[in-house]
Amino acid sequence: MSDRAEVHHHHRDVTGGWLRPSVFGAMDGLVSNFALIAGVAGGSTNPRVVALGGVAGLAAGALSMAGGEYVSVASQRELAQAEIAVERRELAHHPEDEQAELAQTFVDKGVSPALAAEVARQISRNPERALEVHSRNELGVVPDELPSPVVAAVSSFVSFAVGAALPLLPYLFGARELVISAVVSCCALFAAGALVSAVTARSWWYSGLRQLLVGAVAAAVTFALGNVIEAAGL
Repeated sequence: MSDRAEVHHHHRDVTGGWLRPSVFGAMDGLVSNFALIAGVAGGSTNPRVVALGGVAGLAAGALSMAGGEYVSVASQRELAQAEIAVERRELAHHPEDEQAELAQTFVDKGVSPALAAEVARQISRNPERALEVHSRNELGVVPDELPSPVVAAVSSFVSFAVGAALPLLPYLFGARELVISAVVSCCALFAAGALVSAVTARSWWYSGLRQLLVGAVAAAVTFALGNVIEAAGL
């Protein structure tokens, strides 16, 4: 028999720093710029004005998403690093107490006290491994696997820009009516939702229809608002 346990299944990475901002950025870019373009088109029949609004929405949204993700993830990372530093100091100054605390966590999970104490003792012989285990148990993070703010920011910027470009492209290629942008956007909304189902437990058609409904409602509301503003002469 092999000295290593046989692996019968694999899990996908659910903690990566790129997936959430990428998915959220693309969805947000597509929905928000589609809604923005629909709102401008509801108040103006000039395709250049609509295209300008779409370009401005793409640039402002992508920069805002990138900046927000960078600050958010950087703050989260700095907080985690500060707490890890506290744990490192405790391990250096109170190693016996930390070893006993680690043993107790194993006991709480059903390990016998004697075995828990031995496991904690062996882990504590390696300071970096002890820090990793304590950080994972107490903080839910691994010191060397903290999310990168740069990765989050770049992922958000690129994905938002890609999503926001889709409803804008018809106008950039000469379209003069909202209907072409709306068809492209609705197809993209459904496709994006269906694509997300590959990393979730939902069916592709459910995810696709849900995303299509969200985007269509947002665009309809802003289009109606643009019509109201145009009719009021504002």
